Amino acid sequence: MDRNQLNQRMPAVVDTLVQSVLADTRMQHLNRVLLPSRESIIECIGRLRQLVFPGYFGKQALTRENVTFRIGELVLELSDSLYEQVRCCLRYRQQLPGAETDGELCEQCDHDAAQIVADFFDRIPAVRDLLGSDLQAHFQGDPAAQSTDETIYSYPGLFAIFVQRMAHEFYKAQVPLLPRIMTEYAHSLTGIDIHPGAKLGRSLFIDHGTGVVIGETTEIGENVKIYQGVTLGALAPAFGQLLRGHKRHPTIEDDVTIYAGATILGGDTVIGKGALIGGNVFITSSVPPLNQVSAEPPKLKYRDRRPKSAKGMEVLDFQI
Repeated sequence: MDRNQLNQRMPAVVDTLVQSVLADTRMQHLNRVLLPSRESIIECIGRLRQLVFPGYFGKQALTRENVTFRIGELVLELSDSLYEQVRCCLRYRQQLPGAETDGELCEQCDHDAAQIVADFFDRIPAVRDLLGSDLQAHFQGDPAAQSTDETIYSYPGLFAIFVQRMAHEFYKAQVPLLPRIMTEYAHSLTGIDIHPGAKLGRSLFIDHGTGVVIGETTEIGENVKIYQGVTLGALAPAFGQLLRGHKRHPTIEDDVTIYAGATILGGDTVIGKGALIGGNVFITSSVPPLNQVSAEPPKLKYRDRRPKSAKGMEVLDFQI
């Protein structure tokens, strides 16, 4: 086949693809309201990070004298962007067809979007306070941390928690799409998957973090430490949509430590205050306060692999 023959086939390819698109409504968004912009939402996360941690990201050389101007810039930029994205999300929720008449059909969406964004800005100081406790928990809990500056700049756990706490505010306001876009962006960067619906207490410390999964109805108390590969998940996922709206993820009370690879499942499962959950355990029932749960250590079998002639002699085996 030469290039001309390939070009001649393209109209038929287009017709086949269009038929496929029109036949399956699950995988197309046609004649419907505009979707929010994932790119704009990611830009908002970057601006929110500058707002929460001024002087670390974005413009440098901030001082007590000029920080008011910089925060003013960020608030203005964010208010415009967030309003447009929340507005799109609310219109999406109403499933209004026809882009030309959206403004007439969903004027209430615009009013609600403005109120949600205003309420969000009112909540930022409280969220910053929570993030300050998370920052301190990350610094104090990791002897490898040289400073809180290093923690802010480079710790994936703190970044994932920052994004989730921001997304959680929109989740509480019942804004669709936007909160999940935010947390999945953090997931893609850190390997830490925290649903925006999860309730996180103060001073949460996620160390290393890769592979951590925290489900939508999880509740986590204060001063909790979670290590890599931990799953706080649901039982019976085969029931799917039938479980929507039900408590299906565990509750972790204050001062709990959960070591790497632990799996804790079920909405009725409560890990009591001060409990210690060892690595690689699988838990589907509650643990009383101040209890330690650990898996039985595996049996290790040793076999001498040296040839008989070498036994009793010191043999050095270097491998790279």
